[in-house]
Amino acid sequence: MSVQRRELALRRAQRSWTVATVLGILCLALPLTASSAGCTLAKLAELPVTMLNLQPVVSVKINGADARLIADSGAFYSFLTPGSAAEFKLRLELPPYNLRLSGVGGEVATEVTTVKEFMLASIPLRNLQFVVAGNELGNGVAGTLGQNVLGYADVEYDLAYGAIRIMRPKDCRKDVLAYWAASTPVSVVEIESIGTSHFHTIGTAYLNGTRIRVMFDTGASTSLLTLHAAERAGVRTDATGVVPAGFTVGIGQQPVRTWIAPFASFKLGTEEIRNTHLRIGDTRDTGDADMLVGADFFLSHRVYVSNEQHKLYFTYNGGAVFNLTTLPTKPASNSPSVAAPSATEPSANGPPPDAQSPLEEAKGEPTDAAGFSRRGNAFAARRDYVHALADLTRACELAPDEPAYYYQRGLVHWKSVQSKLALTDFDQALKLKPDDLETLMARAGLQLGGGDTAAAQLDLDTAARLSTDAADRRFSIGEEYMLAGQMSPAIAQFDLWIHAHPQDLKLGTAFDYRCRARALSRQDLDKALDDCNAALRISPKAAPFLDSRALVRLRRGDYRKSIADYDAALGLRPKFAWSLYCRGVAHIRLGNSSEGQADIAAATALRPQIAAETGKYGIAP
Repeated sequence: MSVQRRELALRRAQRSWTVATVLGILCLALPLTASSAGCTLAKLAELPVTMLNLQPVVSVKINGADARLIADSGAFYSFLTPGSAAEFKLRLELPPYNLRLSGVGGEVATEVTTVKEFMLASIPLRNLQFVVAGNELGNGVAGTLGQNVLGYADVEYDLAYGAIRIMRPKDCRKDVLAYWAASTPVSVVEIESIGTSHFHTIGTAYLNGTRIRVMFDTGASTSLLTLHAAERAGVRTDATGVVPAGFTVGIGQQPVRTWIAPFASFKLGTEEIRNTHLRIGDTRDTGDADMLVGADFFLSHRVYVSNEQHKLYFTYNGGAVFNLTTLPTKPASNSPSVAAPSATEPSANGPPPDAQSPLEEAKGEPTDAAGFSRRGNAFAARRDYVHALADLTRACELAPDEPAYYYQRGLVHWKSVQSKLALTDFDQALKLKPDDLETLMARAGLQLGGGDTAAAQLDLDTAARLSTDAADRRFSIGEEYMLAGQMSPAIAQFDLWIHAHPQDLKLGTAFDYRCRARALSRQDLDKALDDCNAALRISPKAAPFLDSRALVRLRRGDYRKSIADYDAALGLRPKFAWSLYCRGVAHIRLGNSSEGQADIAAATALRPQIAAETGKYGIAP
């Protein structure tokens, strides 16, 4: 994220003493040998990291309550979301100089708050300030841990083994600080110095031979290149081989359209990936850089950021470098390679595509359940479910009374389409900790997918009862209630969520869902219409929002306006069976039998069960 008004840098300098002082006191006397005899590295702190999909998550305590933050090297400061600040009952204050932030998705206003008691990896920090801004992050994540902590000293990112280490070098000005790399090739990138006007880790890469500025951003789940940089490298969105890849979101209110595009070469340091693909986005602000190098890169590499030397060192772990889930490719097309890659010989430009195991060979096995859990989640983030299950099973064996490990293994079983094993794991986790909200939500989703709506509703009822009114989880609970066909409790969840999140990116969808739930259940159709209109003011050309308003108007008997909305929705999404079927119903009720029957026939051809689905809600010709 880039700072709209840099004056907050002064406040950062004034307040960072809290972190610096505590880390200095807790500095571990564990010298780690680097290149020369006189160079030592002291480990100030080690932060255990659990990969949640492609988000590196750190567990903390906020005024005694458990919380999770994304370790975000792309955030100039630590952030809490507005909903999380409300959930933890934190007092908000105006920021200095009317601070506004801009990043992927646009610009947002901010507030600030102070956490009196903050616990980070058993390190107590008092009166730690956070910026409050942005969209909710989902998955029970409260915010981000930014550069005011991660950038205090040198930092090592070992995400494949579930750790971030804050380091202090001594007498190491000319030494290679990738201390773990005995025989593995080390790449080095010069980075810009961190100062009062710039807090990010920024270096240089080469794309198709064109120089680009890259920001190393662990908070970005996937690496993202700007359209402008892609065009400078000779690749446009209408070029051969470029495919749509959906939307991504950032701090702002606008989703950013993305594509996957082929590139002949991406070179960072001495590591080069040839004939690869990258994700490109329609964004003009990625923090003063042409590309965000995200958590996908950090998982496939071990990285040491030397703020003292102004250098970034990294070694390759193995596997694909960039997450390109919308475009299946052979592993070789997304791994470091050389001009004439060999199947067995390493190179100064990086290992060959299929070299070695997914993790550094110099690293030993984890020694405890927590270590196996963190490495297992890193494997899962890279979709290596075989190794993930092996590690998480070992974690469960070593700590059979820890519910988190059964929950984590259950998620991997679910992702690898082993639903019965997933349910067994979720059951065991909830037996050990009946009030765990994340497990309750996971089991409800699994049960809904299996058709057991009654069991799912029991879990949703429990989750709703245990959640605070401001919790972002209310949105997901409302979604799940709708899937279970329970519209009244869904509406109640969206009521709470909308009240607590008036500026969130999901606000338009929340209005739409509440509108649709009211329309399907024939509740408060005037309010339903207001909700749909509110959603369409946010996104006037959203096909789902138009479809929902058309349904409200169908329920109200306003068939001509209903047909007009269905026409607009189908113009944007022509093969949506619900829109076709319900437009057919509106035509028939208006007396246009031939048009109506044609729509119903087209809808049935697309979705044979459509009449049964709509019939459950009394929607029929």
